[in-house]
Amino acid sequence: MNHRWKLFVMMVLQFFIWGAWLPPLFGIMPGLGFSSTEQALIGSCFAIASTVGIFFSNQFADRTFAAERFLAASHLVGGLALIGLWFTTSFAPFFVLMLVHSLVYVPTISITNSLAFANLTDPKKEFGLVRMGGTVGWIAAAWPLYFILGGVAEAELLAAQRSVFLVAGVASLLLAAFSLTLPHTPPKPATGGDHLAWAKAAAFLKKPFIAVLFAATLIDATIHNGYFVMTYPYLEKIGFAPGDIMPVMSIGQVAEVLTMAVLGLALKKLGWRTTMIVGILGHAARFAVFAFCRDHSLIVLVQVLHGICYAFFFATVYIFIDVYFPKDVRTSAQGLFNLLILGLGDLAAKWLFVPLTDHYTGADGKVDYPALFLWPTVMALGAAVLLALMFHPPKVEAAEPGARAH
Repeated sequence: MNHRWKLFVMMVLQFFIWGAWLPPLFGIMPGLGFSSTEQALIGSCFAIASTVGIFFSNQFADRTFAAERFLAASHLVGGLALIGLWFTTSFAPFFVLMLVHSLVYVPTISITNSLAFANLTDPKKEFGLVRMGGTVGWIAAAWPLYFILGGVAEAELLAAQRSVFLVAGVASLLLAAFSLTLPHTPPKPATGGDHLAWAKAAAFLKKPFIAVLFAATLIDATIHNGYFVMTYPYLEKIGFAPGDIMPVMSIGQVAEVLTMAVLGLALKKLGWRTTMIVGILGHAARFAVFAFCRDHSLIVLVQVLHGICYAFFFATVYIFIDVYFPKDVRTSAQGLFNLLILGLGDLAAKWLFVPLTDHYTGADGKVDYPALFLWPTVMALGAAVLLALMFHPPKVEAAEPGARAH
């Protein structure tokens, strides 16, 4: 197996792990008897780890350890923690194990990217194909539950759903072993100006168009992460078969692959602002359908918007940063926005949408979905208006070295 295929398999397993447990998590925890506060705390583990991990992976892990060995050790510990979650039904050990898994998993997201870039002959040409393995892995993770839950009696449903932790844990242990076959990638030495890069990147927030994008990204990240908080239990409540829910949710990742293929053309025809607004409005449209429609066919169809929301907003943001930030701070700028997308936005989603779901759940267990989903719909519309009125990037950012044309 050549390096490119090994790196592709690495990405498949890397995102299979995450994609296996995240979508059903908020459908599983109520069955374990966890309160809304306990659910929010457990859901916050990944956001906490993301905030810590962004600094850890950039400032310590990739400068201290060989990348493939760091992956092996991290996924060994993370895999054991996930298998522990399979055995656990009490809040305290569940929280600790989820936090342990999250703390060791999050840095591997950056490390896998770094490892791929270091070992590809032409990263600009080849990385997209390698990274597509992550999307393939996320889609593939949706299907174990389809077979596991098929025909399961209702009394055994929770135990069957919890098997996602076993599936994810085994995948993590497989990746730990597979990582030792990856090309040796020694740690990177630190350079003198690295400690200033974060400050230089943050200084760009003084520019109004960057500050507006920062605010819109935080709002959109909260909505995006809220999708994973609310969608699985929503589909379960409105009558989707348990085994069908994750395959239905994986339609968004299929759409993401297709949307990424036309993103370049969309940016050329629509420009930065309109492309991002379309991505954000996709959230508003999807949650509006969730609020007022119970037709399963339309709800399945509207999952396509998840891929459009991700590619047209978040992927566009990453490209925008690469264009408008100087070369010496681009990595730190990406990390700054990742802090919103994986950290603060995720944290906000858990502490906003979990209590809101609890608030709109009646004594009979029924959820007032029109009221609940009005929140992300209005938030998305607000972010779209913010971009439309106040996001005006210059065609050429010539004031800073390394910036390129719009």
